[in-house]
Amino acid sequence: MAEDLSLDLEELRHLQSIAKRPRVVSLISSEIRNLEKMSKESVSAPTVQTPTATPISTSTAKVPTGPAIIYTPLSGFSWDQDNDKVKIYISLEEIEQEKVEADYKVMSIDIKFHDVKGKNYRFAIPKLNKEIMPEKCKLLIKPTRAVITLYKASKGNWLDLHLKEDKLKPGLDKERDPMAGIMDLMKNMYDDGDDEMKRTIAKAWTDARSGKTADPLKGFP
Repeated sequence: MAEDLSLDLEELRHLQSIAKRPRVVSLISSEIRNLEKMSKESVSAPTVQTPTATPISTSTAKVPTGPAIIYTPLSGFSWDQDNDKVKIYISLEEIEQEKVEADYKVMSIDIKFHDVKGKNYRFAIPKLNKEIMPEKCKLLIKPTRAVITLYKASKGNWLDLHLKEDKLKPGLDKERDPMAGIMDLMKNMYDDGDDEMKRTIAKAWTDARSGKTADPLKGFP
């Protein structure tokens, strides 16, 4: 690039020496000044070296995986409460504090006891009866037991630790005779109907009970 600028300047200076009209001389002089400035900048500019790309290894490190941890569920416990908190008592000896993993959430708890006499134990309540404050909950390790303290999100009495889901209605719906609703409807119509309506309903009812028809409303006006 520097060599090209030098040749351009040489040619422009030659043109300047033979130019006659003032306007042409002025234009050539202006261009000469621009090229001289570009020539100086080119000389003073530092040489930029292109960095050499470092090859990146595409191999993926293999993370060793150990066997899955097997936990024995802890189902036996006792508990009590006051207006602010719930305490759960778990009988378990030789627990080491640093080998306990406790996970408290708003509606659940999961406590894991590792390497207790060579075994791993777990106490979990996936759905608590009411909300707790996870950040305040704590676990106290004693020689023969663990004490879990859960702080209630709202004061009051808990009837149980576990959330009791209403399973009564689905059970009733499942066990209910599918014909019961039709029979109830026919009974109401019989009670409110005239003599002709009562005879028709009585016949349909009798046919259904005797097995002549599975649908008591078949043939019903």
